[in-house]
Amino acid sequence: MLQPVRIRTWAPRGETPIQHAWDRRDRLSVIAAISVSPVSHRLGLHNQIHRQNIRGPLMDDFLNSLHRQLRRRIILVWDRLGAHRSSRAHLEQTHRDWFQFEWLPAYAPELDPVEQCWNHAKCTDLANLIPNDLGELHDALANSLETQRRNPDLLRSYFEFAGLGL
Repeated sequence: MLQPVRIRTWAPRGETPIQHAWDRRDRLSVIAAISVSPVSHRLGLHNQIHRQNIRGPLMDDFLNSLHRQLRRRIILVWDRLGAHRSSRAHLEQTHRDWFQFEWLPAYAPELDPVEQCWNHAKCTDLANLIPNDLGELHDALANSLETQRRNPDLLRSYFEFAGLGL
């Protein structure tokens, strides 16, 4: 959202940092997946940023794009978000040879490595950021995701945090 994620920060003694932000509700929606290659265990981060809520058709587009990039059968490990469930039904009918679906337990975001990607973006890279508009927020978010994409050790730490061995 255009509202800042306020995180504790350092400041000189007696100089309380003040963020000037106004109440804005505009936001971006992001979909992402962390891929693990089956043999070398190489990690990749794939994402799309949208100005509207991500629903079935955008989820389908993302998964089709992911399949084109990876060019192999994909095992999707998902939380139980409504868009995921609706996409699963559609994709099982149209592309059952491309995807196998596995579900995380309900209400267990700590088991989802992608949640750590969002945590890193919001609480580290975008912490205390007050963007002027959605374009500036988009650029900052895209930079955060690109930085994470180029850091396989960071991506691996997301799996370690979730207790998932690679």
